[in-house]
Parts: sequence; structure tokens; C-alpha cells
Amino acid sequence: MQTNNRFFDDMSKVMTNAMGVAQGAKDEAETAMKSWIDRWMADREFVTREEFDAVKAMAQKAREENAALSARIAALEPKPKTKKKSAS
Repeated sequence: MQTNNRFFDDMSKVMTNAMGVAQGAKDEAETAMKSWIDRWMADREFVTREEFDAVKAMAQKAREENAALSARIAALEPKPKTKKKSAS
């Protein structure tokens, strides 16, 4: 019976080592795939979420400033005078 226990102990160690190797291969594959995706996206000049949000905020601020300036211009411009029709 002692030999059977040793056999199972050895098999357990082999399986544990195999799982460790498989986990390492999985981690390496994930890292390689992430690097490939990052390079692919950089080649296509996609923007990050942070860059998109920054430009979106700048555009919103520009729209607000444009509306404020339009209101100031409208207040400064003279109103068109209406002509009265004279009786002939």
C-alpha cells in the first residue's frame, strides 16, 4: 500500500506542476494579446476615454461661450427701426 500512496503523491506533484505551467502560459498569452491589441489600436489612432472626455468638455465650453457672445452681440446691436407709412 505504501507504493500506491507514493505513486499518488508523485502524480499529485506532477499535476500541480502542470497546472502551474498552464497558469503561466495563460498569463503570458493574456499579456501578449493585450500588447497586440494596444499596438493595433495605437496604429489606428483611436483616442482614449480620457482624451475623448477632455475634448467633449472643451467643445461644451466653446458652445457656452458662443451662446454668451451671441447674446452680447444681440444686446449691443441696434434694433431695426420700423418705417411708418405716410398718408398721401
